[in-house]
Amino acid sequence: MGAAQKLTARGGLSKDGREEAMKKAVLLAGAAALLAPCGYAQLGMFSKEQRIDITREWKGERFPDGRPKVPDEVLDRLRMTTAEEAWGALRRLGYHNQFEGNWKTVNVADATGDRLVGRAVTAVFMPRRPDMDAVINDHAKRENRVARGQNSWVIDTLARRDVMVVDLFGKIKDGTIIGDNLGTSIWTKTGAGLVVDGAVRDVSGLMEIKGLKIFCRGFDPTGIGEVTLMGINVPVRIGQATVLPGDVVLSDPEGVVFIPAHLAAAVADESELTRLRDEWGHQMLREQKYTPGQIDTRWTPQMIEEFNKWAAAKGSKVRIPKREQ
Repeated sequence: MGAAQKLTARGGLSKDGREEAMKKAVLLAGAAALLAPCGYAQLGMFSKEQRIDITREWKGERFPDGRPKVPDEVLDRLRMTTAEEAWGALRRLGYHNQFEGNWKTVNVADATGDRLVGRAVTAVFMPRRPDMDAVINDHAKRENRVARGQNSWVIDTLARRDVMVVDLFGKIKDGTIIGDNLGTSIWTKTGAGLVVDGAVRDVSGLMEIKGLKIFCRGFDPTGIGEVTLMGINVPVRIGQATVLPGDVVLSDPEGVVFIPAHLAAAVADESELTRLRDEWGHQMLREQKYTPGQIDTRWTPQMIEEFNKWAAAKGSKVRIPKREQ
């Protein structure tokens, strides 16, 4: 009997039709249950659709769970950007709460060294409450997560050039998100590092993981305890900053800036343009082609044209736009 024959005269499904529909629903539910553990997107009850919605300004590629995927090329360009340059650009665009300073660090180079740059994978912990903790652990069982070690669940989701960003509400004692074992796993997966509003332990071991850059609030020998992981790739608060999954994490000696994914390319452009303007201006002063007064005030159309040609010859794609002329 075909589907059309299973419709009753009143327009509804016959008994056979209802049974077939029920079988299909059961099969679809089973398929969804099998797929959920692979995405690690269920914890915290934050759906892919919600993740896309809160990052709706991002129009580019995304990870399977909806997290924005800023291109590697943009991450590379941001390596030269300072926290002050990024902070200034973001404030002009209306984003006033994206910087956080006053960190303790591990393996973070001085001002001449590499910066921590990568895509944020966020996680939020809260003080443990037994009934809520039981719910989270039940969800974890259904998602085939390891029964113990909620901090490791975040690491399971990491990809190359990710930065693990963890809200641990400033906890130090029993607030150590990783030691050297988990640090090794983070470095192997990401080649980047960690920002945690909390602590780390096994610092001597972490220092041996060359390249793993860590920003934290403190060090403590205790293991993580009396906390519950409430969500992965959800909005989090890091000090005075609001961080969304997929934000670009950018560090320098002043602290850490969290750049919204949809603004990352614009910040890279503005930073590169600032550096090139300074370089060209210094060159013009050395050659005595222009005076300091000319370089430090609004440039003439002729100066802008000369600069744009010079920048193009250097292989840069940024230009001073006509609206500034």
